[in-house]
Amino acid sequence: MAYDEHLGDRIRQIMQSKNVPFYDKKMMGGLVFMVNDKMCCGIHIDKKFGDSLLMAKIGIEAYKQEIEKEGCLPMDFTGRPMKGYIFVTPSGFDMDIDLEYWIDRAVDFNKTLTK
Repeated sequence: MAYDEHLGDRIRQIMQSKNVPFYDKKMMGGLVFMVNDKMCCGIHIDKKFGDSLLMAKIGIEAYKQEIEKEGCLPMDFTGRPMKGYIFVTPSGFDMDIDLEYWIDRAVDFNKTLTK
């Protein structure tokens, strides 16, 4: 199963509409969007969940708040969640406004990182 290419197009459109300089990169069967040469967000195929998940790098503080939302999961590849990263199930980004919210969270966190 390939990642959701339509979701990739939606993310590109949001990034472009906000004039965020980015490039995308295929990685581990998914797609990652790089901002300032750092992973910002992406699409991951989760075999357990059976669908494309949105991955967002939002930082540890935001993670503590956002993980409580319905449709949010720890980003966990190996049995140990990655700090500051979150997965969002399709119900959490079906609407464009919801997807934009997660992209904004990831881009805002990316701005706080040093080069």
